[in-house]
Amino acid sequence: MDTHKPPQPQAQSKASHDAETPQALIDFMSSGWTGAPITVSAIAQMDRFRARREALSAAYPGTYVLVPSGTEKVRANDTNFRFRPSSDYAYLVGAGEPDGLLVLEPRERGHDAVLFVPPHNRGEAAFFTDRVHGELWVGRHRGVDESQLYFGVDRCRPIGQIAGYVDDLRTRGCKVVNVEEDAQAATLLSEMRLIKDEYEIGELRTCVEITKRAFEDVIRILPRAKSEREVEAAFWSRARIEANDVGYLTIAASGQHACTLHWNHNNGRMNAGDLLLLDAGVEAESLYTADITRTLPISGRFSPEQRAVYELVYESQRAAFAAVKPGNDFLEPNRAAMRVLAHGLVDLGILKCSVEEALDPERQYYRRYTLHNVSHMLGIDVHDCAKARAENYRHGTLREGMALTVEPGLYFQPDDETVPERFRGIGVRIEDDVIVTRDGHENLSRILPSAPDEVEAWISAIAMR
Repeated sequence: MDTHKPPQPQAQSKASHDAETPQALIDFMSSGWTGAPITVSAIAQMDRFRARREALSAAYPGTYVLVPSGTEKVRANDTNFRFRPSSDYAYLVGAGEPDGLLVLEPRERGHDAVLFVPPHNRGEAAFFTDRVHGELWVGRHRGVDESQLYFGVDRCRPIGQIAGYVDDLRTRGCKVVNVEEDAQAATLLSEMRLIKDEYEIGELRTCVEITKRAFEDVIRILPRAKSEREVEAAFWSRARIEANDVGYLTIAASGQHACTLHWNHNNGRMNAGDLLLLDAGVEAESLYTADITRTLPISGRFSPEQRAVYELVYESQRAAFAAVKPGNDFLEPNRAAMRVLAHGLVDLGILKCSVEEALDPERQYYRRYTLHNVSHMLGIDVHDCAKARAENYRHGTLREGMALTVEPGLYFQPDDETVPERFRGIGVRIEDDVIVTRDGHENLSRILPSAPDEVEAWISAIAMR
């Protein structure tokens, strides 16, 4: 592995439809700009980001630590997706532009934070010829001097100097770690994120509050919605109006589509007698995200069969909540939920065995109908802390400050002959975002109704507005 490899910026693009640029035009475009200054104040959480960088610094004495911001991803030909900086970069810096680089540069004690950022380019040919970084194309950059003040780093340099800087490190034989390529660094950053501080919990709370309004936007259109795309659009609109974006592709699964765990084609029809499984979350400007699922009767009322399945999932979630407390195994909420689901599947006559057989680790028959565990970490990634060691995450213990989902579900496939016909095609998931507290947990998303009667009342109340 070449840990000296610099991040690869997207090359300046030249399309076949671009006009030729004579030198006279370059000269003409290089002057006559007022150069109005950009007013910059320090980022609000500057001290928090500095403390995170210092924690990373302590693990790598004498080492140059490279943290790329990432590049724009191509959507089609020369059009890109909206840029989102890498989660590690955002966690350590707070924001970022494409092709940037954070370097923790070793000194006698600790590291200096050096940030490579896009410079202003008025007065240069790139200003109007570079589709990727030209400010006439993409808007004014924050700039080099302004970024140093805004981010509170020790130094800032133009991104054009990255290649030469990294080449010099290689020439001098410096010890270099690129966190994109180093498993140890990735694990360290993931495990730093296992415990959320008050700022992060506040961001998650904000995400949940906006997500609730987005769910209500969806409920408002349910009586007239003809397709899942309308559901996706209604939710996304709120996410873009009040926040940065959605935190992941929205799952707007109606009818039997709800039996596909990650259905995000969202191209099916909405039928009045069906359920809508909506798994969606708003991503804040800080890039923290909610991850919430509600299963809603499109008509406003559950059928008897839908209610029976829903109530079983609801009770399993209540059992899982009771197991979310410090000192418990991370998997204990899952075990609690699965016990309830297994009992219910036997009671419904779907499982033709004892509860003990269904739960036997060598059999796990219940998983035919539930498939997934009930929890994952949540934060700046929807599946946060993914590179943490198993002994500190999946096989670890719950600790105060952890943020996780609790999301049991049942999915009765439309072609599953082990399921009574009246239940086939019903999929139900209920998902909430939870913080482990000193004495137990706080359900941040309890502000979205989830008990079956409350869901029906919620839909009715919004429809009447």
